[in-house]
Amino acid sequence: MDLNERVTANSHNHNQIIKEEEKVTLDTILVHIGQFGKFQINILLLICIPMMFSAIFSVAYVFTAGTVIYRCNITECDDIDSKYDEPWTEYAIPYKSNSVLDRCHRYAANLTDNLTNFNAEFNYNTKCKNDHFDRNNTQPCSTDNLIFRDSEETISNEFHIYCKDEWKLSMVGTLNNIGQFIGIPIGGYISDMYGRRTSLILCSFIAGILGIIRSFATSYVFFVVFEILDSIASSSIYSVCFIIGIELVGPQKRVLACCLITVFYALGEILLALFAKYYQNWRILLRILYGPTLALVAYFWILPESVRWLLSQNRDEEAKLILKQASAVNRSELPDRWLEKLVTANDQKLRNSSEKKFPIREAFDKFFWRIANCSYCWIVNVLVYYGLSLSAVLLHDNYYIQLVLFLLGKMAITASFQVLYFFTSEIFPTTLRNSLLSFCSMMGRFGSMLAAQTPLLAKYSENAPPILFAITALTSAGLSLLLPETTNKILPNTVKEANDIGGTKKTNATAVEDFVT
Repeated sequence: MDLNERVTANSHNHNQIIKEEEKVTLDTILVHIGQFGKFQINILLLICIPMMFSAIFSVAYVFTAGTVIYRCNITECDDIDSKYDEPWTEYAIPYKSNSVLDRCHRYAANLTDNLTNFNAEFNYNTKCKNDHFDRNNTQPCSTDNLIFRDSEETISNEFHIYCKDEWKLSMVGTLNNIGQFIGIPIGGYISDMYGRRTSLILCSFIAGILGIIRSFATSYVFFVVFEILDSIASSSIYSVCFIIGIELVGPQKRVLACCLITVFYALGEILLALFAKYYQNWRILLRILYGPTLALVAYFWILPESVRWLLSQNRDEEAKLILKQASAVNRSELPDRWLEKLVTANDQKLRNSSEKKFPIREAFDKFFWRIANCSYCWIVNVLVYYGLSLSAVLLHDNYYIQLVLFLLGKMAITASFQVLYFFTSEIFPTTLRNSLLSFCSMMGRFGSMLAAQTPLLAKYSENAPPILFAITALTSAGLSLLLPETTNKILPNTVKEANDIGGTKKTNATAVEDFVT
């Protein structure tokens, strides 16, 4: 008989119910009613929808502020019917290293040509020949009348951002990341103070409104202002979904739940690419992507609040109703006396605790080194994850050995990144879980900033980037041994419980393990 069958059998056998004198915790109740039953699956499916929107919002600028493909208008050759690719472009316009026509330069007209050829009436056969252009002499061309390859419309051709002004396009991505840096801790604070569900709905709805407003932008400044505001609002959606998932299931199903949630982030990126392919007007694309998020207001009525958060806020009756609902959906029995024992124990814990509802100062006092260590782990994970991707172009010489090592490193850091999310969630208390996860994630943004500079190290030594990644990863791995183990442990609700994780003091996790076995 496997674990789930044993748990189900226990739930229907009153002779196996927890002894009256034993302390009831939320985790023992979750084990009893089903750690990953139909109720949890339904909730996970609901939060997977905003998880996909989180992915879409974070990288939509790649398409809305992307560089379009264009070339110079060669006045001697082009006419109203000219296309991007013409027979004479190969000797009229220089090519870049990736076999794409230079967007902003052309070859100068050959001044040694017979002037009568240029002053004569237009004749394609005489004015667009190879010898009419000097390939040793390039010159910038006017951006007033460019020739475009595709029908794609981004803010580049909408606001005439070409050539020397293209830095404005890459600036959109930088500003988006700055907005995330600001918004992640704000969203975490809202989640811990006002609830996971409230934070999720509020952030999603505001992001939807801002995205739709951005689709009506009349200038570049208008666009980037709302890009920043949008990233501030939407940046915490991912972490809130993650917290809901980890607080929803039993101790032995946390990893499974979190892995399933993150799969939908990748699906969101795929959906974004598909929509961008078929809707190549950036204004229409934004309205299609952001409009549906307004419907997430309905989550106020269909998405239950986190039971752990409700208990941490002394909202016992709401927590009891949700647990009864979960028990009914999972087809298991939940004795009322268990709920009363849970509420009594929770009330006693809150009365005996000197903590405030948002004890951020106390947490930083008690967990300073844990937070610092965790933040360093985030910085290193983000640095190595993005640094490896950016440095992939530096692979050369003995390519296939290097490629194998690169892929192994990418696989390892991806797995580490996945573990880091739910591990960070497990070592901090419910009252501050999202805030401290958000803080560590925010610190990780320094890693992405450093990653963008790592290819420059190769100019000094080709081995510098991998050496940097190796040293930081090894030091982070060593320091992570100082963090507490969380396998099959209860999620801490208070600062005191979080402080006890990994200690020698016996925790309620023993009761959960005894009940399962």
